[in-house]
Amino acid sequence: MALIALAADKGSPGVTTAAVALSAVWPRRVLLAEADPAGGDLVYRSAAAHGGPLNPNTGMLSIAATARRGLVPDQLWDHVQPLSGGLEVLVGLGIAEQAAGLAGLWPTLGHAFHSLADSPHAAADVIADCGRISGDTPAVELFPHAALVLLVSRTEPEAIARVRDRAAALAGKLHGGSRGAASLGTPMIGVVLIADTGTAGKLASQVNDMLVHAQTGARVVGTIADDPAGADQLAGRRRGRLDKSLLIRSARKVAADLYQQYGAAWAASAQANQAPQAHHAPHAPGQMQGHAGAGA
Repeated sequence: MALIALAADKGSPGVTTAAVALSAVWPRRVLLAEADPAGGDLVYRSAAAHGGPLNPNTGMLSIAATARRGLVPDQLWDHVQPLSGGLEVLVGLGIAEQAAGLAGLWPTLGHAFHSLADSPHAAADVIADCGRISGDTPAVELFPHAALVLLVSRTEPEAIARVRDRAAALAGKLHGGSRGAASLGTPMIGVVLIADTGTAGKLASQVNDMLVHAQTGARVVGTIADDPAGADQLAGRRRGRLDKSLLIRSARKVAADLYQQYGAAWAASAQANQAPQAHHAPHAPGQMQGHAGAGA
């Protein structure tokens, strides 16, 4: 099991929506961490399992004091809140100014997120919503601990150009330079496109060819449907069969493809460090009834 970090270069391509959707259909137990230094969205958009609002003071804000004294991975669960539907969330900061309280702690958090997979008590993958990143965002300090860094992008030409350049910059930072497709570094840098389902396959192939040609070391790992109605259902703003939405169906395919390619290696790594545990059923979107929460 592993840490998967989601981020975007600029704008609001749907990082939080993608992170929540992937978490909702992830095939193992998962912790969704709102690790955006600019602040999280779920506390404003989502209901807690008890039906009331999420507590904004329990999550990334409360974990700062614990982390300064050292952070054992299992301590993450002390700061987690379940959403309606059961998805377990580490609620993000309220405002960007609160990120000062996490100064110097991002590598500690990254190590804890990564090591949660090896917990003998409550192992889980971590999907971290890191929001928009730039050269100086502290969330980048999580990335060396990740198995995958997924850049979320829409398909306008300027968005594709930015994700290409951001992937190359991350390859330089994380791998010591850009790499060709035959020599992928760790963590792997992937791109998830938010696209219309009718053109998603063709666009994914074209963008992947561009990333390979530019020797970014990144490649397209999947597409998530540009589905405003599904995003509204996920955020609890609209009723409907969330599990039938294009958003969830496409997120399920991305999650399944990732696990088909990398899950065996993640599982082997985790099993080498922990005793066997009972299987944890995924959070079916149908159980969520559209109240998991989503944002930009």
